[in-house]
Amino acid sequence: MRKLGIIGGTSWSSTALYYDHINRAVARRLGGLHSARLGIESLDLAPVAEMEFAGDWDGVAGLMSQAAVNLAKGGADGLLIASNTGHKVFGAVAASVKVPLLHIADATADALAADGRTRVALLGTRFTMTEPHVRSRLEERGIALAPIEPKWIEEVDRIIFEELAAGRVIRDSQRKLKTLIAEIARQRVQAVVLGCTELVMAVDTRANTVPVYDTTAIHARAAVEWMLAEEEQARAAA
Repeated sequence: MRKLGIIGGTSWSSTALYYDHINRAVARRLGGLHSARLGIESLDLAPVAEMEFAGDWDGVAGLMSQAAVNLAKGGADGLLIASNTGHKVFGAVAASVKVPLLHIADATADALAADGRTRVALLGTRFTMTEPHVRSRLEERGIALAPIEPKWIEEVDRIIFEELAAGRVIRDSQRKLKTLIAEIARQRVQAVVLGCTELVMAVDTRANTVPVYDTTAIHARAAVEWMLAEEEQARAAA
């Protein structure tokens, strides 16, 4: 089994979801007492978020690149950034190490394409909803993105940073997100993408009028496929 390094802590709540998803999937696939070979470099979100709000993406890239180097030195065969917003510095982080970095939007695009989704709505932080680090990867696969009203971009961003990233799930915010998804469904979208790793904490992916794709679970599944690829090929050849 390949060892995966996770650049996490942005936030710790969604990093915990990654740990759970990945270990459960490995246990299902391999059986018995198997669990995942993981290394986690958990960042302190407060200074990272402060840099993001100030537009200091070089600072964010520096912190995440150092985390990637640490994980690679610790024996990680590949890495992931456990945050959609963090993928804004994906290029710099990938360039800092010689091991592969698994992109959350590539895994999401694969899942959408496999299901024939060609028009979706993307929810996340304001950075993810308005900037290209996730959007462009989806669009390059022929997936059109429905517009989100500025008032909703502001409110979803607030819910993420003020509540979910701190591990708090507020009932009123859950209702607002459900209302937003219902409004989006009327735009003839084929799916809604939760392009923030915390949003699944407040959105029931099964109880909506349109299919909802959780990028946390999708990214974790792709990581497990990568981690077990060589082991399962060896088992098949034996």
